[in-house]
Amino acid sequence: MRALAVSIAAVLLVALVMNCAAAAQPDTAKAPAWGWKHSSVGTLTLTQVAFTDWSQGGDNALSWALGLDGKSVLDEEKTNWANSYKFGFGQARLGDQSIRKTDDRIDLETMLTYKIWDVVNPYGAATLKTQFAKGYVYNAAGIGTGVSKCFDPAYLTQSAGFVYQPIAELKTRLGAGVREILTSEFTHYADDPKTNEVEKTRIDGGLESVTELSVTIEENITLSSRLELFAPFKTIDKVVVHNDNLVTAKVSKYITVMLNVQLVYEEPVLPRTQYKEVLSFGLSYTFL
Repeated sequence: MRALAVSIAAVLLVALVMNCAAAAQPDTAKAPAWGWKHSSVGTLTLTQVAFTDWSQGGDNALSWALGLDGKSVLDEEKTNWANSYKFGFGQARLGDQSIRKTDDRIDLETMLTYKIWDVVNPYGAATLKTQFAKGYVYNAAGIGTGVSKCFDPAYLTQSAGFVYQPIAELKTRLGAGVREILTSEFTHYADDPKTNEVEKTRIDGGLESVTELSVTIEENITLSSRLELFAPFKTIDKVVVHNDNLVTAKVSKYITVMLNVQLVYEEPVLPRTQYKEVLSFGLSYTFL
């Protein structure tokens, strides 16, 4: 028993010495880096094809696209205010055809999260989606008919609920929200065909869900995906779906390959899934 008591006392003494030594060491843990953090990446892609007396035939072609993606986040001890923006515009010309759009995008979002718990917290958010220039659809003769323009339509949403973020790479939120569709000339985006009056504005209350995933596949390859769902209370079974997926491969410091796939399902506009795929190779520059 005496040997056991001596052993326990020795262990306690060692533990006390180690604890005192640790207390004497300066605290090297870094304090949280509160404040603003900014990031912004611009891209430019160019494609040019020219023929002169080429026996196998072909059409001259020229296309270009600009993109700017960024985020500004104010992280404080009790709140997190995240603001993101995505801009894109591109055009192409094939042979004697007129210049046509290949990309046109304005996508803004702001979200305020109040930190209460570790992985689940309340939030409030607002988004805006529209475009820069007028959009056309073309018939077989190459004649274009206008179908959209800047802020026609414009999609706005405001929502509040709870956000769940178990890991840094995955974040999902669920809340109640209001979605507005604003039009002026191209009213079919907001008009209710069941009424005699032509509505230029549509306002729906409903449930909103947004899930974001950002994963580094390899050292120079990243995958980001965003799934937006909105179910109006009046037509809860007709869910509006927006899915945006981007794979980015950094070839060198300034050269990047990108594959962007977008899926949209909005039955009042088109009762089929809309699909858009862009594979681009061009210049990329990180501003912030």
